[in-house]
Order: sequence, then structure tokens, then C-alpha cells
Amino acid sequence: MRRALQLAASGPWPDPNPRVGCVLVGPDGSVVGEGHHRGAGSPHAEIEALEAAGAAAQGASAFVTLEPCSHTGRTGPCADALIEAGVTSVVFAQSDPNPDAAGGAERLHAAGVRVTGGVLAEEAAALNARWARTVALGRPLVTWKLATTLDGRSAAADGTSQWITGEAARADVHTLRATRDAVLVGTGTVLADDPRLTVRMPDGGLAPHQPLRVVMGLRPVPRDARVAATPTEVLHLATRDPREALESLWQRGVRDVWLEGGPTLAAAFLRAGLVDDVYAYVAPAFLGGGRPAVGDLGVESIGGLRRLDLDEVVVVGNDVRIHAVPRADARAANR
Repeated sequence: MRRALQLAASGPWPDPNPRVGCVLVGPDGSVVGEGHHRGAGSPHAEIEALEAAGAAAQGASAFVTLEPCSHTGRTGPCADALIEAGVTSVVFAQSDPNPDAAGGAERLHAAGVRVTGGVLAEEAAALNARWARTVALGRPLVTWKLATTLDGRSAAADGTSQWITGEAARADVHTLRATRDAVLVGTGTVLADDPRLTVRMPDGGLAPHQPLRVVMGLRPVPRDARVAATPTEVLHLATRDPREALESLWQRGVRDVWLEGGPTLAAAFLRAGLVDDVYAYVAPAFLGGGRPAVGDLGVESIGGLRRLDLDEVVVVGNDVRIHAVPRADARAANR
């Protein structure tokens, strides 16, 4: 199973599907096939392992990091493929939390295959923690990133905001941005800051993985905007409704959103309870005026303070990166 976990870890995230690894072991204890899921639309780990094993899959035992699926999506049910290949035993780590795909263990058992579940389940769950959260929520995860001064300002009185934080912090943002499959801003940010929204390497070149760049809002994106000038896709969602925007992205297979919008868009997502993580880059500086980091949240007294749970504080260059998570009760109250 540990080898299957190693294989699973090489799979992609973000992706609509979980990362899964599979190892087929013959009756003599030798490995006859291995596989892992390489992304949406590609063969599942079990199918890849079965193809590698060929006829040697007959009588083999399968070790899989996630319960084999029992539904037909872009590919057929893995449980059926294991049965048809003559696999006699299936050991899996994590039960499938997706109700649309669960039930493979029962299907295998009904066909006479020996099934054991829960082996190294915690390790397997950790590999797919963010995917499992999207399944539970039924929407993409949203990480809000902000850069602010000590007095909570994201721009000066004249609207300028480049740069509040230093070069090291900005490079750190690009590293984290690359781990999401979409970066989202409002049309106001495009008009005010003219960002590219790409992931760039330290030398200034484009990184191999580029998240889908998304602009939401009713105003059109100017043709001469920098976000429209780069070769990768830009999606314009003509809505101001965060839920509608996330539903559109979910339907496109987006599962992890990096929110870099201004104070108005950030406030809209926070008020709707649609922020799952916050990365705040705080510069040891003061502006004393200018644009706040977040807009009106409807808080009228200290009793309405929106508290977050602190996860990590890291010094990045001359700035501080704070990772915090909105409390579950606050998010639930707004769903």
C-alpha cells in the first residue's frame, strides 16, 4: 500500500478527480502492474495497472489508495474492470467520499472478490484532503490572498498599490498561485491594477502550469488589458454573484480558486461564507489612508467580529505571511 501511496502522490492537483495509486501483486508476491491517475479524462489508476499487468492480473491482489469506483464517467467503473480481469483480492485505503462514485467495495464483494478497507486510510486521506473538501462542499475551494500594510491598507489614496510587499513575498505568491487551477479577480481590479494574473518564474518567464485566469463582473474586460494580451485563456463571468461564479467554475472542472480581487469582491465572498483559506501578506509599513484591504462586511459591533483560526505565520523577506482559516461556524451560517 505504501508503494500505491507513492504512486498516488505523483498525480496532479488541482484536478476534478482524486489522486489515486494502484499496485497489482501476483500470487507469488511479485508486482505485476502499477498505475496512478494522471488527471481528468485519463485512465484511472486501476485501469493503468491492469493494462500494465495484462494476463498476469488473473488471480492477483490489488492495493488501491481509494475505494475502486462503481460509476461510469469519462471511464467505466474500476470495480467492474477488476472483476473482469480476475483479481481475487482488493485492499484499499480510503473509502470514496463521493456519493456518485462510492459503492465499489460492495460491488466487488458481491462478485466474490475479497475486500479489505481502511489500510493506511489516514495517509491516503491526507493526499486528497482538498479534493475531499470540494466534494463535501459541492463547489470549488476558495483561497483569498491579500497584501496589506500594518494599518490594513491595500492601496494608497491615489489608488496605487505596487508594491506594498517586497520581492520575496511576491515570489511566494506566485509559488502558491501555481498550486491552484484558477485565479479570480473582479473587473474593478483589472481596470485599476491591470494585472496579468499569470504565474511567473524568478527570471520573469511564464511557469509551465498556468491557472485559468477568471475575471468576474458586469463591466467588459478592455481589449488592451494585460490580462487579455497573454496567450493563456481568460474567462469573463458576467456576474457579481460569488455563488453563481463558483457554480460556473465547478461545471468547468475547477476545484481550487485563488481569489485576488479587491476589497469589494473579497467582501462579497466573505459575506457569502465562500472563503475557505486566507493568505495575508503584511508589510511593516503604514499608509494612514487609502483603500482598505476588505470592504463592508456588515459588522456593526465588536460582537460581529469575524474571527479566523490561525494556521501558520511565516516571515517572507521583510514581510509576514499569515495563513488563517475562517471558523466553520461562521462559514456555515452563511451557506
